[in-house]
Amino acid sequence: MRILLVEDDAALAEGIAKALRAEHFAVDIAANGEDGAHLGDTGSYDVAVLDLGLPIKSGITVLEEWRAAGRALPVLILTARDGWSEKVAGFRAGADDYLTKPFRVEELVMRLRALVRRATGHAAARIVCGPVTFDAQTGQVELDGLPLRLTALEWRVLSTLMLRKGVVVDRLDLLDHVYEGDADPDSNSLEVIVGRLRKKIGAALIETVRGRGYRVVEG
Repeated sequence: MRILLVEDDAALAEGIAKALRAEHFAVDIAANGEDGAHLGDTGSYDVAVLDLGLPIKSGITVLEEWRAAGRALPVLILTARDGWSEKVAGFRAGADDYLTKPFRVEELVMRLRALVRRATGHAAARIVCGPVTFDAQTGQVELDGLPLRLTALEWRVLSTLMLRKGVVVDRLDLLDHVYEGDADPDSNSLEVIVGRLRKKIGAALIETVRGRGYRVVEG
């Protein structure tokens, strides 16, 4: 899962990004509204965390522009503005959730996972494919009922495929959801990650669709 974090407080942004990366999320940071709007328009993100009091362009303006352009990207507003009028303005602009500072990172993570789960059309948190179970609310992966240890990149690939169970995920789209914006992955890196996953969960569960990408199947 790849997150766009638009926050002008550098220390706070780095702290949030560090906590999210510890949960295996890929995170891109924008320090002002203009850069955030551009990344949201051009990048492939699962969810955005958007501050309201941004320099150059306000968070509300960024959100309104995304919605006017038809961007369905789930957006969580994260701000110190806790007044009812600010919350109403945020939701009217198209926000999907709203969290006020100060906050607990654990709550932020749970809210983001819920937004991604709903955006991909899953009512229940637990997604099952053969012997593999992915809990979209906790992020835990199980194999035959036992916790499965994965690297951050393995988790991002598998969670992306599980959230789109049965659907072919384009190779470039999968790369966009696995690596952060400043990464320069080797052309074969995705194949290497998929190969490691197949050894851990069974080769039959991840199908290669030639010329298109990958999908998880019941096996």
